[in-house]
Amino acid sequence: MELSLLISKFNIKGRLVAIQPFGNGNINDTFLAIYRNTFSETQVILQRVNRNVFPEPEVIMENMHELTKHCHEKLESDAEKGRDDRVWQMPRIIKAKDSKDYVLDDKGDVWRVITRIMSAHAFDIAQGPEHAMECGAALGHFHYLISDMDPKVLKDPLPGFHITSNYLKNYDATLETQTAKELLGASMEAKRLAKFIEERRDLALCLETAEKKGELKKRMFHGDPKVNNIMIDDVTGKGTAMIDLDTVSPGLIHLDFGDALRSICNPAGEEETNLAKVVFDEDLATAFCKGYMREAGTFMTDADRAYLFDSIRLLPFELGLRFFQDYLAGNVYFKTTQPEQNLNRARVQFRLCESIEARERSIRNVLARL
Repeated sequence: MELSLLISKFNIKGRLVAIQPFGNGNINDTFLAIYRNTFSETQVILQRVNRNVFPEPEVIMENMHELTKHCHEKLESDAEKGRDDRVWQMPRIIKAKDSKDYVLDDKGDVWRVITRIMSAHAFDIAQGPEHAMECGAALGHFHYLISDMDPKVLKDPLPGFHITSNYLKNYDATLETQTAKELLGASMEAKRLAKFIEERRDLALCLETAEKKGELKKRMFHGDPKVNNIMIDDVTGKGTAMIDLDTVSPGLIHLDFGDALRSICNPAGEEETNLAKVVFDEDLATAFCKGYMREAGTFMTDADRAYLFDSIRLLPFELGLRFFQDYLAGNVYFKTTQPEQNLNRARVQFRLCESIEARERSIRNVLARL
């Protein structure tokens, strides 16, 4: 079905003047559509929800409906009270002409249209402490918005996602395969990474154990709080919105907190081959944490705060574990361009974990002051 015919099934005022590929996301097919009339211009995002990643895209849309409804009501209420120092935004679902939140094409794929966050853009890497602080504020405010949602309202779009104990079980099963045994036998570096994991097995369970004990409360988390999912206002330089809401799930906010710092505070990136360049940037971390706690501190408990460092340390370990397991399995999950790419990705994440461990006292001191 042609894109112009697809988007004509949605309630959008004005005349369609352009529709073109948009962004650099690698999950959903995304297009920017521009509508104009005599007095104004409207820009919207048309997306096909990828069934290969999300087997039940209708569930994704049900979740987005509930999530945006709750957040928009809270945003409007806070704006009326003059609570905030900026205009916070969130994409809105544009209804189809049959009043549904999406349209099915001839192949049965789900297509949606959402509003574009205007006069704002995201960066691929942290631009400095001020930008990191705004990223923290945006994530903290998003967590504040969803902090009073019932986790049972949303269905889990990716069961097992960020359950570190499951990744460890998959790793253990992979170790028993002939492929893994041959790769471990042929590489001293692979042996070193396996030893790294063995020495930190208890780390894999730290958040799950705290939740089982009742110390941590399951709320909702974004699921993909990387820096290029955080919109920064072009005029004010302030964080204004979190985008890519498909992975919002019931779970611990610590997963987002640790994952955001994992990506923001490693300026070298995930593909760096010189491990000497992989260092946890404390200046970026301090700025991020200040912004985050300013927005999220109102609902966090003492126990929530107590496990923040553990989450910072856990998330690079978890991702490194996933990269290494995939390497030992023959590179079947993560895309690679050469055989040892996942091995090197694991090296980077474990080096970042070591860098965090070396700075534990300093990081804990920062967290204690916020």
